[in-house]
Amino acid sequence: MKRYCLALDLVDDEKLIAEYEAYHENGWPEIKSSITGSGILDMEIYRVSNRLFMIMETEDDFSFENKAIMDASNPKVQEWETLMWNYQQALPFAKPGEKWVLMKKIFELNG
Repeated sequence: MKRYCLALDLVDDEKLIAEYEAYHENGWPEIKSSITGSGILDMEIYRVSNRLFMIMETEDDFSFENKAIMDASNPKVQEWETLMWNYQQALPFAKPGEKWVLMKKIFELNG
């Protein structure tokens, strides 16, 4: 099993943040299926202010590239991603079109 941590910002607007959280509380079943179907075993998203932090536990052979290919060919995932861009904003240092940015682990207590 592998663990990945990613970050993303939300538009800094309380109403929009509340809407974003409501979408995630009632997540679309097709999105959950696409997540698990790509080899992601568990996923958690945390928020502080307008910054999001995602933890993903994946199968050993999980690939971001394969996930992107699967997502590009899934109309429901594309609909979800388009909707979520109303609430999300790229981190200031993100590459063009990049949403979630992979974080670098700098400490592990038992590592």
